[in-house]
Amino acid sequence: MAGFFKSLFNKITNRAEIDWDDIEADLIASDLGVRLAGTIIEELKELGRKISAQDVVEVTRKQLAARLPHDFAPLAPRPDGKPFVILVVGVNGTGKTTSTAKLGNWLKKKGHPVILAAADTFRAAAVEQLQRWGERLGLPVVKGSPNADPSSVCFSAHQKAIADGAAFLLCDTAGRLHTRHNLMEELTKIRRTIAKQDETAPHLTLLVVDATTGSNALQQAKEFHKASPLDGVIVTKLDGSGKGGIAVTIHDQLGIAPRFIGTGEEPGAFAMFEKEKFVREIL
Repeated sequence: MAGFFKSLFNKITNRAEIDWDDIEADLIASDLGVRLAGTIIEELKELGRKISAQDVVEVTRKQLAARLPHDFAPLAPRPDGKPFVILVVGVNGTGKTTSTAKLGNWLKKKGHPVILAAADTFRAAAVEQLQRWGERLGLPVVKGSPNADPSSVCFSAHQKAIADGAAFLLCDTAGRLHTRHNLMEELTKIRRTIAKQDETAPHLTLLVVDATTGSNALQQAKEFHKASPLDGVIVTKLDGSGKGGIAVTIHDQLGIAPRFIGTGEEPGAFAMFEKEKFVREIL
């Protein structure tokens, strides 16, 4: 969005008259959504004077900050010593498998033992990709036979996590959105299977969305949220894409907060969501 606001900045600065419809269309195009764009325009009009590009940035920052959640506490191991189970879901191509590995690496660097479950079994490349990441980062990966039932892979990985005393189990699951019925069945089965060994699990379900896909990401969030209640979002591809507004829209419309941000290909290009930093950087 930084690139977008630079062009908007220049557009307003070089114009004698403000075209409100044009500015609103630009705000919507930056994935802020119709409702938020309209609110920003109304507040700008209420200033009752000729607006500057800086006014647009300041009002937009204020509205974004009002719609984003406060920062979350870092993930911590459970007091009872049992594995903290995280399901990572999302369509293929969003960076889901890579984000699972990056989150595992982030937790490992904080001193927590982590196990990864390669449960996106219908895409062989996802299993191989997670294995390669596991070898690179020194994280154990549990996988099943080709086309194995995803829930059985999660069950085996959960068994291992309990036996090994791992603090976190990350399950890379559900890499498709072919029909909502199939998706719902599979995710429900995974949740039910994991709960057999720990009725409180899974403890966190995170959806991975690609910041560059805009309204598609919002639709994905709606579908996955119906299939398996989401606790948060990992927003990927924020490295120079000029986007990021979709994270605000998903939280504003669905109440699902951004929890982590992916900004590049390297393992370290991953961080917890921080509201002030996010608002400052996308504008």
